[in-house]
Amino acid sequence: MSDEVRKRLREIGDMFTPATIAATRELLAPLALRPQAVGAEVVRDLQYGTDARQRLDVFHAPGDHAPRPVVVFVHGGGFALGDKGDAGMPFYNNFGAWAVAAGFVGVTMTYRHAPAYAWPCGAMDVAAAVDWLQANVGPYHGDGNALVLVGQSAGAAHVAGYLAGHGGSATPAASAAVLMSGIYEPDMFARNPMHEIYFGVDRALYPQRSTVLSLAAISVPCLFTISEFDPAQFQQQLAAVFAARTALCGKCPEVMYLPGQNHVSPAMQLGSEIDTAGEHLAAYVRRFTRRSIRLPR
Repeated sequence: MSDEVRKRLREIGDMFTPATIAATRELLAPLALRPQAVGAEVVRDLQYGTDARQRLDVFHAPGDHAPRPVVVFVHGGGFALGDKGDAGMPFYNNFGAWAVAAGFVGVTMTYRHAPAYAWPCGAMDVAAAVDWLQANVGPYHGDGNALVLVGQSAGAAHVAGYLAGHGGSATPAASAAVLMSGIYEPDMFARNPMHEIYFGVDRALYPQRSTVLSLAAISVPCLFTISEFDPAQFQQQLAAVFAARTALCGKCPEVMYLPGQNHVSPAMQLGSEIDTAGEHLAAYVRRFTRRSIRLPR
């Protein structure tokens, strides 16, 4: 990461507000990796469900028919906002471009928003997208049996919910998952309309909507990322998983700490010339998918 970008991110600080998100987007958008820069073909707005928001984009390298791992990005947005990004937008086309450059098939998906679609609809949409990809990603040179989920913030909460079975899938069909600054224990937050529109206002239901114990016991490999400038409540969310995992099995979860980054910057800088996470994430994907498919050298 360049010193200037690090300085700007430090100045933006650790507040999680629309203003800080906008400032981060403005800073990183000019640096975003574009699909055309890596020769990626993009098939957009494939419907994985009947709702207008149940759409995904597939990024793949043309002309190579060797099956490749499929890496799926689930965006954040406070449960009520956010999108995978249309053609020409920097985010999150940069994720699909990064995936292709790393030798994978990239997928970016969007999902139904709260309050119209509250808990557990996000996990249900992840489950529906995974089912669709397993049945349909083959023509894009992807192996649906070598699939890694990457969720950020609310997207990480939805991936965690899917892994915990909240989406209706008792056995998650994922080779591994990456959970970036996620929400796993809603009861740890003070009353907050952003969370109540998804998890509900009845806090007595929150323990059964938590994913902490499931993530502590899960056999699916999970990598958790946390940023230096993540707000305290997101640091505490990871701490809850860390404590539960070590208490249950005596081993801590796998964690990647991202110095100089804030809550939203890691996904936005992925694949750029200042990327501090992409190489590690690519190695993580390969670690859990290499056995099932042939990767390019």
